[in-house]
Amino acid sequence: MSPSFTYLQAHQFAALNPGPKLIVTGAVHGNETCGTQGIERVLAELARGEWELTRGTLTMVPVCNPLAYANARRTGERNLNRRLQPDTAQDFEGRIANVLCPWLAAHDALLDLHSFRSPGRPFVLRGPANNAGTLEPFAREVEEAALTAHLGVNRVVEGWMPAYAGGVARRRQRALDAGAALDAVRDDPAYGIGTTEYMRSQGGYAVTLECGQHDDPQAPDVAYRAIRQTIALLGLADLPLAPPAGPFECLKLATVIDRLHEGDHLVRSWTSFDPLREGELIALRHDGSELRAPQDGTIVFPDVSALPGNEWFYLAQASERPL
Repeated sequence: MSPSFTYLQAHQFAALNPGPKLIVTGAVHGNETCGTQGIERVLAELARGEWELTRGTLTMVPVCNPLAYANARRTGERNLNRRLQPDTAQDFEGRIANVLCPWLAAHDALLDLHSFRSPGRPFVLRGPANNAGTLEPFAREVEEAALTAHLGVNRVVEGWMPAYAGGVARRRQRALDAGAALDAVRDDPAYGIGTTEYMRSQGGYAVTLECGQHDDPQAPDVAYRAIRQTIALLGLADLPLAPPAGPFECLKLATVIDRLHEGDHLVRSWTSFDPLREGELIALRHDGSELRAPQDGTIVFPDVSALPGNEWFYLAQASERPL
């Protein structure tokens, strides 16, 4: 009997003593299974009674996108981690959001576990500094920094929402210039909102841990250790807390570049965090126009299979904001 994907499964443990509320998510993208495996390992320890929750609440969602997970692909009908918000959308990811978003909002902290396509070492995506702006107002930088520091990795990336806001603005302008209709999802100013961004919008704090390459056999171990570290840091259980993994390399996303045509191509097999020198050739558009690095930095998330109209790669520079 084939699955019908009519529900989303969570495992919740509520201690009798009050404390922080933590939610851990895996397989927001269905081909990123390290978080699922890490969560399942923690669930097995709890089932065997190897340790127990002593305060607060722990909620774990091993598979956030069961349709994508069942098909071993990134998305179901669309990317769950873009424009994440409760709505009346009739696509699969919209229905998932209507369940997942209230779960996120009911917690204080989120650990979102992912992996990436190209080789490279794990890294953390953190949120903004405390601010009262309109794009991503935030007031829990100190707590988020402590969580980031204790996940066991020392590469930290920020600037997701500003980079996405700029990318969507350019995308909308291209559509207007061409007299084309706007896409309801990709051209929405809220397109950059995923799990962590939604969590912050509800008063919580959150990080995304990119645990390694999709098929790296060590990536599930990175996820597992990070879950236990987070539980220890928040004092939810009597687990040992390892010290921070510094010194930290802090980077800031500056811009996102879309692929516009099937003929657009990267000039080499770039890997995330490959260094770039100012003026270095990165890619060619189908008409022969060049995309060069505007300044020294790195390339992040290059995607050779990006569909036209979607994000292709990111450019990042060193961040002046220490952890």
